Amino acid sequence: MKFRNFKMVDYVVYGRGSFNQLDEIIAPHRKGDAPMIFLVDHYFEDKPLLSRIPVRGRDKVFAADVTYEPKTTYVDALANMLKEQFGTVSGIIGIGGGSTMDLAKAVSLMMTNPGSSADYQGWDLVKNPGVYKVGIPTLSGTGAEVSRTTVLTGPTRKLGMNSDFTPFDQIVLDPELTAGAPHNQRFYTGMDCYIHCIESLEGTYLNEFSKSYGEKALELCQYVFLEKQVWDEECDDKLMMASYAGGMSIAYSQVGVAHAVSYGLSYLLGTKHGIGNCIVMNHLEEYYPKGVEEFKEMVVRNNIDIPTGICAGLTDEQFDTMIDVSLGMKPLWENALGKDWEQIMTREKLRALYEKL
Repeated sequence: MKFRNFKMVDYVVYGRGSFNQLDEIIAPHRKGDAPMIFLVDHYFEDKPLLSRIPVRGRDKVFAADVTYEPKTTYVDALANMLKEQFGTVSGIIGIGGGSTMDLAKAVSLMMTNPGSSADYQGWDLVKNPGVYKVGIPTLSGTGAEVSRTTVLTGPTRKLGMNSDFTPFDQIVLDPELTAGAPHNQRFYTGMDCYIHCIESLEGTYLNEFSKSYGEKALELCQYVFLEKQVWDEECDDKLMMASYAGGMSIAYSQVGVAHAVSYGLSYLLGTKHGIGNCIVMNHLEEYYPKGVEEFKEMVVRNNIDIPTGICAGLTDEQFDTMIDVSLGMKPLWENALGKDWEQIMTREKLRALYEKL
């Protein structure tokens, strides 16, 4: 048997106020007058966080437009603009939610790899290390801060740049940055972590490495979303660690049905990842009975409305597009259903599932 030798984040700093060490952390990675580029979720454009970014010399702060999840065209445009304006950069620092994390990783890689980011959608297609990159999450749940992928919507599919060159060189986990996140957004992103855990722990790829991280992340999610009566600092602290542990769990296993189906929604309808997973999870009793029951309890307890009817009125062609994107996620289906998954999840069965959403 050949075991996976997977790449992890090189450096991790965790703690309330750790963002204040960013200047000191990135200083050794500055190369002459080549700037550090800060890609900051546009949500923070008028917020105090911007004034805390340690801008030096030719550094630039760009508002990352994450109204929609990152597209390969947007990644390419940003990377080309940086090359034209600066030639080279010292590093890319992403500050925001999962989409901003993915954008920062992708732009870092496209500073040193030719062509379009669409050329690298798949597994182990990236040839060259990117420039130095730092991830600073301001929402907890996606696990994008530790994953070896950067999920992008390309011309024909939604698929990550999955490679050993993708993980961040450094992450800064400061729970203070997640304070004040909108209630719905915090829930949907937290559920991304919860659903990761259910899919990983019930998948065919499960092993003790992923199980250990997945069980801890699941326990933290259950505490935050089921046991706690009022959201407080403890919730932010625990959910940030759940996100990290959940990301580590799937790094050595895989996600499953909810993510595979959600990718189709996102590609066709632009549905955000967290909410898309929730819309799908609501209908997956056949695959994750206990997890779905608990998920529905979390929805009620946190007073969340999950959208329904989002696939009503779609054409056959649109359903086929979603089905093609979803069935393209082969490792996810194999993890969920086993090696003969293609006999289990037929196009007809997947169409029937989409029609329920």
